[in-house]
Amino acid sequence: MKAIVLARVSTEEQKEAGNSLPAQQARLERYCTQKGFEIVKVFSFDESAYKTKRIEFSEVIKEVQKYQEKIVFCCDKIDRLTRNVFDQNVGILEELRKKGLIELHFVSDNVVLHQDSPATDLFRFTIGTSLAKYFSDAIRDNVKRALEQKIRMGEWIGRACYGYKNITDEAGKKTIVVDEFTSRIVVKVYEWYATGAFSFSLIRAKLKTDYNVNFSQGYLDKILKDPFYYGMMRIKGTLYPHKYTQLISKELYDQVQAIKANHNKKPFKYAGKLYVYRGLIRCAHCGLAITPEKHKGHVYYHCTQHNGKHGAEWLREEELTKQLAGVFLRMKVPDDVVNDIINNLKVVHEGKVEFRAEQMAELTKERELYAKRTERIYLDRLDGRITEQVYDSFYTQFREKIADLDGRIALLQQAEDKYYITATYLLELANRAHELFLSSEIEEKRQLIKLTLQNLRLEGKTLRYDAIKPFNTILNFSDCQTWYPVPDSNRRFSG
Repeated sequence: MKAIVLARVSTEEQKEAGNSLPAQQARLERYCTQKGFEIVKVFSFDESAYKTKRIEFSEVIKEVQKYQEKIVFCCDKIDRLTRNVFDQNVGILEELRKKGLIELHFVSDNVVLHQDSPATDLFRFTIGTSLAKYFSDAIRDNVKRALEQKIRMGEWIGRACYGYKNITDEAGKKTIVVDEFTSRIVVKVYEWYATGAFSFSLIRAKLKTDYNVNFSQGYLDKILKDPFYYGMMRIKGTLYPHKYTQLISKELYDQVQAIKANHNKKPFKYAGKLYVYRGLIRCAHCGLAITPEKHKGHVYYHCTQHNGKHGAEWLREEELTKQLAGVFLRMKVPDDVVNDIINNLKVVHEGKVEFRAEQMAELTKERELYAKRTERIYLDRLDGRITEQVYDSFYTQFREKIADLDGRIALLQQAEDKYYITATYLLELANRAHELFLSSEIEEKRQLIKLTLQNLRLEGKTLRYDAIKPFNTILNFSDCQTWYPVPDSNRRFSG
């Protein structure tokens, strides 16, 4: 039979003993020779099985599918083929195996899979893919933990932003330092804009004149919004303190943000009258916006059918209001259930606050200890009791420990107990939603809808919607009548 050979290593395993590409390829070719297989194609490449797009492996699948007769597919181990039992390419190979068009040979694992493979061999393959996936997950978790540790140490995990530069220090460790030229530009940009007398256009012109630097408006805006310059690094929307030199103060940064927020901001106004549901609802049939029109003292909403007639209905505003009011009425949670939930949250909240206070005290005490040790070794160096080399070694250790503690303290300080406050607010809002909706002004009605519902669409004369979390859960409980446990004999079910 003809055979296709695959030797693969992922990036993290290239140095694994006995698993190099040459070693795998030699092993597989020797196996095919012993079995009398004719090797028609050899694939050998480095490619992680965890990549979203496994380009080279896809080429292997295309080659396998070219042959009309039964072929042998040789791989060293199961985890050379896949790290994911749900891999689409592996699924294709499985379909070919079931049809009798391919045999899968895993040489080092001593597993051969064919159309009539017994359950024991199939089980070994399933276990192999599961273990391989576990291994990849473990690697991913290790990388994630390493990055989290760097963040706790106040270390930036990407390329240095403008005003700084990436270097490798004398110890061979990668770090970030201030760039003398570009850092001056950053400081000047903040100082100019903070006066309120410089627009983006004026700053860009001045940068060109004074420093021969060309910034786009978007890049200038990016610099003026980056908290890194005052000591905080933004990672996935969350701010963490970093250990690098600050270029500006927090006060200057806040001053710039305030000016940016108020600069040329004008409230948006509709071209005509502000209708309650204008721009909030789309047609369930074609996706176009539902348009309001006033006729004979009544406001009607309808699809323009701009993409083609489909018999769209016209619906009066009062009917839409009635349907939405019914939704908000269903959000009401029994008062005693609300009280129970809030009381439980309060107990958890109080325990968390106490725990955080204890942690803060311990971390602060430990930081003071290392700060005093830093001061002592400095005096020891001045008095000649320790060498400069010993001082540098201890100083680096102590500063890294202090940076780690600063990061942990900052995280505690920033950790607001929003879960309790938010949960209480949302429960109270759900209970008053019906009342608020009926009594509010137009803009307040719109805000309430945006806060609780999404994807509003008109299907005939029925308003469809998706509730936003946690209001979807509240509505589900309300629909299923499951707020309270009831005796089995009285339990009601809804389909």
